[in-house]
Amino acid sequence: QVQLEESGGGLVQAGGSLRLSCAASGRTFGRYAMGWFRQAPGKERELVAAISSGSSSYYADSVKGRFTISRDNARSTVYLQMNSLKPEDTAVYYCAADESYWGSYYYSRSAYDYDFWGQGTQVTVSS
Repeated sequence: QVQLEESGGGLVQAGGSLRLSCAASGRTFGRYAMGWFRQAPGKERELVAAISSGSSSYYADSVKGRFTISRDNARSTVYLQMNSLKPEDTAVYYCAADESYWGSYYYSRSAYDYDFWGQGTQVTVSS
């Protein structure tokens, strides 16, 4: 069982920055693909960014060039640096771990493939 705990959310003005962190328990963090998802009120949960065990990354078009996902395996932590935030980035952000391993380049874009989820952290961007 893996436990994930997000931190770093909050209220920020448009154009500002936030850095989300997700600390994971367990000894095999380095093998997991990790994802950051978000869900706004009345909308479906969507993938924001994903990172493979070998640090290959994926970004949704809506955040490309503004957000950066990274991981520190020694700290069992994945980060999401969010710059140039927009009001439409307002959502609850969730960290997720995929324990299946298909190579160091593997990550999934589907929420159904992620096995463990954090409780979420609220990000609110004011205009």
